Amino acid sequence: MKAIVYDRYGSPDVLELKEIEVPVLKEDEALVRIRAAGLNPYDWHFLRGHPYPMRLATGLRRPRKVTILGSDMAGQVEAVGRNVTRFQPGDAVYAEVGSGACAEYIGVPEKKLRAKPANVTFEQAAGVPMAAQTALIGLRDVGGVKPGQKVLINGASGGVGTFAVQIAVALGAEVTGVCSAKNADLVRSLGANHVIDYAQEDFTRGTERYDVILDTVGNHPLSGFRRVMTPRGVYGTPGGGRGRWLGPMIQQLKCGLLSPFVSQRLAPVNDKPNQDLDFLRELIEAGKLTPVTDMAYPLNETAEAMRHLEAGHVRGKVVISLSE
Repeated sequence: MKAIVYDRYGSPDVLELKEIEVPVLKEDEALVRIRAAGLNPYDWHFLRGHPYPMRLATGLRRPRKVTILGSDMAGQVEAVGRNVTRFQPGDAVYAEVGSGACAEYIGVPEKKLRAKPANVTFEQAAGVPMAAQTALIGLRDVGGVKPGQKVLINGASGGVGTFAVQIAVALGAEVTGVCSAKNADLVRSLGANHVIDYAQEDFTRGTERYDVILDTVGNHPLSGFRRVMTPRGVYGTPGGGRGRWLGPMIQQLKCGLLSPFVSQRLAPVNDKPNQDLDFLRELIEAGKLTPVTDMAYPLNETAEAMRHLEAGHVRGKVVISLSE
């Protein structure tokens, strides 16, 4: 089978399209023919080996565990192990697999797989798992969003942000999205009540106060976010920014250090793989959540897709299409 592999850390230039063996199917796995793979900043971190502390787990000089990119996937079951009972060949599925999705086939434990939403394409479905679950956990579990509350999404036009706007609307919130002027119409179309152009207005200096802020960018100090939060408001972040050492973890570390000493809740938002994919499928099939795809690249252009993702300002999700 064809797969995008890498054997050293570096830029997208180190990615290679190679022929490798089809995975040997285990008893508790389904062999899935991948129709589309979703890329996330998560993939960028593994490719670059940044921040450096992660190399303690992945390999100091060269990667020893993750050698095929692609953290999310959607596809069709090709074969099943003898202990698999919930799926059969031909079933359309999707999952957050962590790595290995930029390939024609992947072996996935049955417990990770979920039925794909019936009313979206494989490309759309592949963009859902990590980003949509992060948004849902940030708003529902960390933020505890209730109807009528004011919610601000910083980075509303990005991968997590486009899902977060829609989920906050579905939870009954009054939603403000922060994005660039060129993406304002997109964010409004997703249901945002208000849109702030970050190039024209610094929302951390405004007079509005928010009950919940989901920050996917990390481009303001915590003091700025706290200034526009209610006294018992909640700030959640999955991390943002880059860096060779702590990079995206800095804002989360600050939350942990400061939160015990203030009335507001400042919390990291951590993805829980595949926990909520059934719930998200229901939202998608009910028309309450629509995946936004920026670009779909063929497998042999995965390096270009990663460059596009690294450049920032992506509208929704970047995916790799393997559909015929």
